Amino acid sequence: MPEDPSERPRSEWFEETLYNGFGARYRIDEILHESNNGSQHLRLFRNEIFGHVLTLNGVIQTTERDEFVYHEMLAHTPILAHGAADDVLIVGGGDGGLMEEVLKHQSIEHVTLVEVDADVVAFSKQHLRSICGDAFDDPRVEIVIADGAEFAMTTDRRYDVILIDSTDPIGPGEILFTEKFYAACHRCLAPGGVLVTQNGVPFMQGDELRQTMRALRTLFADVSSYTATVPTYIGGCMAFGWGSDDPGVRATPLDVLQGRFAAAMLATNYYTPGVHLGAFALPRYIERLVDPESIAR
Repeated sequence: MPEDPSERPRSEWFEETLYNGFGARYRIDEILHESNNGSQHLRLFRNEIFGHVLTLNGVIQTTERDEFVYHEMLAHTPILAHGAADDVLIVGGGDGGLMEEVLKHQSIEHVTLVEVDADVVAFSKQHLRSICGDAFDDPRVEIVIADGAEFAMTTDRRYDVILIDSTDPIGPGEILFTEKFYAACHRCLAPGGVLVTQNGVPFMQGDELRQTMRALRTLFADVSSYTATVPTYIGGCMAFGWGSDDPGVRATPLDVLQGRFAAAMLATNYYTPGVHLGAFALPRYIERLVDPESIAR
């Protein structure tokens, strides 16, 4: 009889530790890279279903199979809604997957990627080409190895779109979920610009989205959230925070989005203009997190 994969020894499985009492496990078919400097345990392994799987301190960061969902929705939603973006700032995103999606827009003239750890960039160039492609070699890219919050507080540049591709709010990534950081991003946005943040899985991490929304409402005229379904990020749909001083950007109608999408000649596997608009239609439990005062309990 064929072997039942579920009966393999537990030592051949990766078990995620993000939540207490709930999780997922992935069979490790081959360990491709592993390093542990005491504060960061990085592992890259191959899984039959998800391909290359990158983990950091016991938490899945990205997988080869479904990274397109997260990166397409984080990149194309604000860029196509804006319609005239040519200067983009990415904070985090050292795997290069988000940058690759941004660079698919030929209208983008400059991308600044701020990553706190130079080793992450080097690792991605060597091991994650299936995710980042040739993004790091694009002449439009400027790589800055620095603390993202410090950069946002001090840069003289103004960006049309700022994308926060952070880890969970644990350790070094914690500051990227604070009002102080969001205020710094607001400072370096160009007029009509858009800030988009990653805010985890709200069914499991509701406080993360609630706190971000509360902070953004003190800074931006238009604040909302949109979602995408990323199989790797278990517990329901993934949420993104949205902040802009121009409400018209989020209200871009379908026919305009369709025209911009066609003109950009994007090859996508998840994003469409229809999905773009539908992503802002939130389930009630997420609406309560985004704007609790306006939703009857």
